[in-house]
Amino acid sequence: MMPSGPLPRACWTSFISLLLVCCLLPPGTQGQEFQLRVEPQNPVVPAGESLLVNCSIDCPSAELISLETSLLKELVGSGRSWAAFRLSNVTGDTQLLCSGFCNGSQMIGFSNITVYRFPERVELAALPPWQPVDEHLILRCMVSGGAPRDHLTVVLLREEKELGRQPAGNGEPAEVTVTVLATRDDHGANFSCRTELDLQSQGLGLYQNSSAPRKLRTFAMPMIPPRLVVPRFSEVETSWTVDCTLDGLFPASEAQVQLALGDQMLNATVVSHADTLTATARAKAEQEGTQEIVCNVTLGGESRETRENVKAYSFQGPNLTLSEPNATEGTTVTVTCAAGPRVQVTLDGVPAAAPGQPAHLQLNATAKDDRRTFFCNATLEVHGVILHRNRSVQLRVLYGPKIDRAKCPQRLTWKDRTMHILQCQARGNPNPKLQCLQEGSMFKLPVGIPFLVRLNYSGTYYCQAASSRGTDILTVMMDVQGRNPIAITIVLGVLTTLGLVILAAALVYVCGVQKRRDIYHVRQSSTRLPLAPKQPDEAVAVELS
Repeated sequence: MMPSGPLPRACWTSFISLLLVCCLLPPGTQGQEFQLRVEPQNPVVPAGESLLVNCSIDCPSAELISLETSLLKELVGSGRSWAAFRLSNVTGDTQLLCSGFCNGSQMIGFSNITVYRFPERVELAALPPWQPVDEHLILRCMVSGGAPRDHLTVVLLREEKELGRQPAGNGEPAEVTVTVLATRDDHGANFSCRTELDLQSQGLGLYQNSSAPRKLRTFAMPMIPPRLVVPRFSEVETSWTVDCTLDGLFPASEAQVQLALGDQMLNATVVSHADTLTATARAKAEQEGTQEIVCNVTLGGESRETRENVKAYSFQGPNLTLSEPNATEGTTVTVTCAAGPRVQVTLDGVPAAAPGQPAHLQLNATAKDDRRTFFCNATLEVHGVILHRNRSVQLRVLYGPKIDRAKCPQRLTWKDRTMHILQCQARGNPNPKLQCLQEGSMFKLPVGIPFLVRLNYSGTYYCQAASSRGTDILTVMMDVQGRNPIAITIVLGVLTTLGLVILAAALVYVCGVQKRRDIYHVRQSSTRLPLAPKQPDEAVAVELS
């Protein structure tokens, strides 16, 4: 066994002496036909592994076969013309020198050991949190370790697509870069790098080692600010809608939106469709004055912002009141329309004396005022714009029932078995109950609905409207006539005459038949004498006498 590391000075001296001897040998001696072989020839071994080296001479009288190397070696076997050595912990490229003597002449042989190792680290440099679309992106792959470097290649990938490949070079760590143009299709794609150690020419294989993938996020932010839609004016303590929209945003679903009223953040509902983002919120001002609305859209570390002003005002009223919402007929009712400061009110077309002052109206309630509507209009000037607001109220007047004489005729003449409607109506508050009863029989005549008139409907009716405020009675005379009295008389006469004629004819017929069928009785003088038959003519003569 020999220690690893540089050769001792004595070994180097021996080695140099050996080389000098070889150089000083006579040409004839070096050119003999015997050869010294080193096996394996130019091996490629993984780092840290052991290697068995055999030195042999095809000379029958070979002697003093040895191996010169900087590696740890161990003689594991030897013969007359060969010697085998085990090299341990082969960690770097080195050259082996075998030497021996044949017939007093020294012979040497060489073999170069190439050590290969896989990269210790293959890593794709961190990608930016967001990459703008249509801008160049530099992909960097860092490789530590790996040998032999002239057989090591670095490949950069998008998913499984190769973007480029370069030799690793001799730097430590090695850095390989590829520049790509970011697109929308790259959003969410995985990028990675891979090393390829190609030892196929040495009879081995192609060894690959890949980095962990990194996901790229791309974005597109338009240069224009968002569209912010808010009202010009807003009443204090009254909510209104705020709409903020930005087009040409990618990916719109990952953008952040902030809506604020002054220092107050609004609870926005965000909806994205294709490349459009819309945020909607409800806002209200708590005090008068100019309020600022801000819409801020952020994506990929960039933001776009729009600000708008909303003028908040206080518009109190109008309040429209009645001194008696349900007034009794004949009482005095006061109508009042009032509003807040700086508000001008107008009651039924009559304006108040000055802004901020109320308007009044008084009336003596009558039945005609029932369901009368009063209108109040209020106006307020806000920054040169006139704002309007209206209110209305209805007055109810309590009064007794009254049957409308114009719609309820006091005398009716109808024909028997015809359809009619009694169009009587009654007014009053509360609404009265109207019914028409026949005098004597108390028959209740339908009111306001169709009915079939009968002869016995003729007579006097008392129509009464009643409520909690009193009663009102109207007398209605109804005369029901037969359909056609003259025609009925003629028909009855004809039927009577016809009946008498038929009866007379029947009596005559019955009497004639009775005479022809009469029975004759013959007086008998003696029972012994036979009866003699009579002639028909004689019988007729006797009958006529």
